[in-house]
Amino acid sequence: MTATNRPAPIALTMGEPAGIGGEIARAAWLRRDQETIPPFVLIDDPARMRALDAILGGGTAFVEINTPDEALEVFPNAIPILSQPLPVPVTPGRPDPANTNAVLASIDRAVTLCKSGWASAMVTNPINKAVLYAGGFRHPGHTEYLADLANVPRTVMMLAGGGLRAIPVTVHTSLRDAISTLTSDLIVETARILNTDLRRYFGLETPRIAVAGLNPHAGEGGALGIEEQEILAPALDLLRKEGMTILGPLPADTMFHTEARATYDAALCMYHDQALIPVKTLDFHGGVNVTLGLPFIRTSPDHGTAFEIAGTGVARPDSLISALHLAATMASTRS
Repeated sequence: MTATNRPAPIALTMGEPAGIGGEIARAAWLRRDQETIPPFVLIDDPARMRALDAILGGGTAFVEINTPDEALEVFPNAIPILSQPLPVPVTPGRPDPANTNAVLASIDRAVTLCKSGWASAMVTNPINKAVLYAGGFRHPGHTEYLADLANVPRTVMMLAGGGLRAIPVTVHTSLRDAISTLTSDLIVETARILNTDLRRYFGLETPRIAVAGLNPHAGEGGALGIEEQEILAPALDLLRKEGMTILGPLPADTMFHTEARATYDAALCMYHDQALIPVKTLDFHGGVNVTLGLPFIRTSPDHGTAFEIAGTGVARPDSLISALHLAATMASTRS
């Protein structure tokens, strides 16, 4: 909470400055009244944002602030910015690795604000890993960098949209590798983090977790695969003994329709597409990526930098707006 005893603003990072991050931040703020956008402070280069605004037609007000609590007074009339200068001017759609340190500094500052209580949560605009790698970035990705800053051994990715929360146990790896690396321990570890944060941030005293089988028809008693018996069953038995409400393993092809979704609070899936396809089918433009297992709240839009449309004014802010709303809801629910 701020000195005024109002919820602290959300810290919004710049993301890749040549992508659509600044564009959708501006678009979200322009909808602040009709979409009831929670106050945020943008950690970005004011000169970059003013130049982008001019490209997009102008007329948006920006105010540089010194402390995040000033954002609450500024937000109704202007986008509050904590200045993070970029060393190289930005052309939309043309990333420059020379800006890598500023992009990372924006993330660092958001984490610091969350840890100190000056921000209620952080929402991260998309980055481009290839550009950051060219600039010297050495972490596998955005989430791994946040985990390192937070000093936590593992995080869990959750996609939320269309009334569904879906969590892949294995994430950005080939299907062949996902199957070979799936273990009972990995399922248990993921479910524990999920259960803890569903209680902490979503107000669910006893979360109902539906677990998808790996194979068609959840293996059909071993006829279509033995992973359900040898890997999933021991993990789910242990989780039940720990007091969790676990459903499954369930056939993945029958657990995402409307009636089925009403029976659980989150779906624990075995691989990336098993989780992401239903979420993106239900709410392609408004899906949100949530990182569980951090000591602070982090959400992000469920899309990339979209260099091909950056600066054209056609980028949709739906996912960012959903990410801001979900971050605010998680912050208000936090226990």
